[in-house]
Amino acid sequence: MRVFVDSSAFLALINSNDQNYEIAKRIWEKLLQENSHQLFCSNYVVVETTAILQNRFGMQAVILFQQNVLPVFETLFVDEATHETAVAVLLNANRRQLSLVDCSSFVLARQLAVDAVFAFDQHFVEQGFVCLQ
Repeated sequence: MRVFVDSSAFLALINSNDQNYEIAKRIWEKLLQENSHQLFCSNYVVVETTAILQNRFGMQAVILFQQNVLPVFETLFVDEATHETAVAVLLNANRRQLSLVDCSSFVLARQLAVDAVFAFDQHFVEQGFVCLQ
């Protein structure tokens, strides 16, 4: 199964006080135990997650994320064409709460034809993706 992972999942997984921590932990453990999944995220998701972790929790959280979580994933780098498509999606949506990072994730997830998304961001559901539960 091909799974795209959003920063909302990473943040829930790393922060035991997050409202989605328990479900994130269960999903994470299942993904690792089954070991039959291809896990993807983007460099935009990595930048967003790193910035939030650094700001909210400090460098130790960033180190944990970089050393213990990211090595399990294939990080896809957003190229110019994907970026431009994501900007077009963002502008077309014309929604304040929808981010360029989310739009780039939608574009990449569609390009990859992912089976599911590991996310707690309802924008993925709105875009027609199946979110792991």
